[in-house]
Amino acid sequence: MNQLEAMRIFVRVAEAASFTQAAQALGLPKASASIAIQWLENLTGTRLLHRTTRRVQITQDGQVFYERCKDLVADMEELQELFRLHPSDLQGRLRVDMSVGAASNIVVPRLPEFMAIYPNIDIELSASDHFVDVIGEGFDCVLRAGNITDSSLIARRLGAYRLINCMSSTYAANHGTPQTLDDLKNHTLIHYSLGFGAKPTGFEYVDSLTGEPLHVPVTGSLTVNNSSAYLAACLAGLGIIQGPEPGLRPHIDNGSLIEILPEYQAAPLPVTLLYGNRRHVPKRVQVFMAWLEKTMKPQLES
Repeated sequence: MNQLEAMRIFVRVAEAASFTQAAQALGLPKASASIAIQWLENLTGTRLLHRTTRRVQITQDGQVFYERCKDLVADMEELQELFRLHPSDLQGRLRVDMSVGAASNIVVPRLPEFMAIYPNIDIELSASDHFVDVIGEGFDCVLRAGNITDSSLIARRLGAYRLINCMSSTYAANHGTPQTLDDLKNHTLIHYSLGFGAKPTGFEYVDSLTGEPLHVPVTGSLTVNNSSAYLAACLAGLGIIQGPEPGLRPHIDNGSLIEILPEYQAAPLPVTLLYGNRRHVPKRVQVFMAWLEKTMKPQLES
């Protein structure tokens, strides 16, 4: 067995604490991952992982081995790419995650440009509004909107989405258009929440004098948990939404949505690029993150 490949599998299993997740991330059968770890344990003469039916836990010796393997694997990946000066020479799998809105409205329409320059990089693009386990699920980088609390990851702030308030032209024809915050009592808000059961915060805006975020309670009988359903509900005339301008502007331009209460906007939503805290980042990941940052910049406020 290739020792470097076995070490790469071990690093992924140790980080994911799961043979199944590691195998999926590497595109391997689960049995291959298990065989690789057994081979390494025979080679080193020590148990690297404790295995039970429910979990995988790294041993004390395994932790020491993991720290050395992580650096060696990263060094070898960097060495393999050191003399690949032409973009077409870069190759390998790239696994990324981002919100549904960022993927469909910004990144995917521009992705042919990247793939034309780097034809040998295979991209696995996950689009979800839910936060993912960057290390455990094997993502090379993740684009996220909102406040980031995971200090174990490297976070590069790209800017912020401007949030605007919208209703459909159909809703406006049936219910009128609010001109003041007080008018909202006669309207319906479509609620957005990643976790059902949470109490809706209402209509959000920033006080122009103090900069303090404030909320106006607004009724609404529909709650959705992803941006596609959020937009679809608004287009269907079910109420008012507050969302990132890049995904809403095309619908405003074609007349299907109407921007309302522009003087009462929610605080801009930070957009951050996240990746694992490793000493080296593979060249294919570096070029994709640079391209992603360049692609996102025109859509963001500083």
